[in-house]
Amino acid sequence: RGCEAGDLFEQNQSGETALYVAAECGRADLVKELIKYCDIVLAGIKARNGYDAFHIAAKQGNLEVLKILMEANVDLSMTFDSYNTTALHTAASQGHAEVVNFLLEKGSNVAVIAKSNGKTALHSAARNGHVVIVKALLSKEPGITTRTDKKGQTALHMAVKGHNIEVVDELIKSDPCLINMVDNKGNTALHIGTRKGRIQIVEKLLNQNGVHKLVINKSGETAIDIAEKHKLSDIAGILKEHGVQCAKFIKTQPTNSAKELKQTVSDIKNGVHHQFEHTRQTRKRMQGIAQRINKIHVDSLNNAINSTTVVAVLIATIAFAAIFSVPGQYADSPKDISPGVSPGQARIASKLPFLIFIVFDAIALFISLAVVVVQTSIVVIHRKAKKQMMAVINKLMWLACVLISVAFLALSYIVVGDEWWLANLVSGIGTVIMVSTLGTLCYWVIVNRIEASKLHSIRRSSMNSGSRSFSMSYVSDTEILNNEHKKLYAV
Repeated sequence: RGCEAGDLFEQNQSGETALYVAAECGRADLVKELIKYCDIVLAGIKARNGYDAFHIAAKQGNLEVLKILMEANVDLSMTFDSYNTTALHTAASQGHAEVVNFLLEKGSNVAVIAKSNGKTALHSAARNGHVVIVKALLSKEPGITTRTDKKGQTALHMAVKGHNIEVVDELIKSDPCLINMVDNKGNTALHIGTRKGRIQIVEKLLNQNGVHKLVINKSGETAIDIAEKHKLSDIAGILKEHGVQCAKFIKTQPTNSAKELKQTVSDIKNGVHHQFEHTRQTRKRMQGIAQRINKIHVDSLNNAINSTTVVAVLIATIAFAAIFSVPGQYADSPKDISPGVSPGQARIASKLPFLIFIVFDAIALFISLAVVVVQTSIVVIHRKAKKQMMAVINKLMWLACVLISVAFLALSYIVVGDEWWLANLVSGIGTVIMVSTLGTLCYWVIVNRIEASKLHSIRRSSMNSGSRSFSMSYVSDTEILNNEHKKLYAV
């Protein structure tokens, strides 16, 4: 295939993975192929714009891509960007009706999830005039018609800002009470429609049964006050025909404090319920992702352990063979044996480079053999214990590599004879490579230990304060997940 599975997690300067680009371009064939060779968690990796592969496919209206990704993991419909925007919300904003219908079929309550500004998918679809999508959302979740954003505005408030009178009609049919609901500034849909200059929509609202035409907002204005203020003479004329008066001619009625309080309590209750449900769903999704990431970590540890065993065997083989491969250091005949040297004994056995070679080579051999024995004799199940064992074994392998390198460099001074400059050159090159490699690895180990310590503190803090706040628990889970989801770490 030409690449490793790990390459699929690589991101370009925009933070986009190969799967993200394929999903954005609508290449369902490539997406289907990529999913085969990587864990589904790849689909959850977000680009710098906050979108993941599933989200960008929804934005582009690539239904076939969404079906492939959803088949791999149904939880992807619950992913969201940095503004808490779901894929359904984005598709609804863009007017992709087929995508919206597909996501509504697969997601149980995804339609009720609001963005960080409080707007639901219905708000966005209504604002952009997508009547087919509005109908689909109302059919799936009729209760969301009264949901308000942080400005206190309903989907009808958003619809009257647009130009599609059919959307306004659908919302009023769904819940006639919407027509008189006010936002945080006391504006009804009639106020908003008047300010935006939507003549047909204003007429539609005025012709509805039960519409309150004389509502005064918190700025002390009725709809006709707004029309005159913005010099909208056509709308002002229509309002006068329907009996709308200026605020200064209307006697204000005392407000029903008990009724307002009851409505406020009801709104808070609904808001808390939806937030709790959203938090529960988000927590469940994050736990699922964390489990998949944990599986990746375990598989990576197993691969590292297997690789270490192979490397240990190779080092042991090299170290064992090296002692018998010293070239030209034995007497060719009994006559050439130096005084005090036995037959079969290396001529340079008493020299310092050879002593360094034999000692370091032997230590590297026995360390490698010890690693092989441990690896083939001990079975570790728990991930933490496996990681600890891997950390110890790694350090032993570092030591074995350093020792075998020193043995090689010592032997080079014997092999080159009088050409000492060549041995010095080899020693310099070897020292630079080994020091830079081990130095980099030590840096990664230290960084990983620091991050692990921070993660432990986050978990402990979450356990101590989790019962006091849903938001705190949610933040802790997010930080833990971000710390766990790393492309590379050293043990």
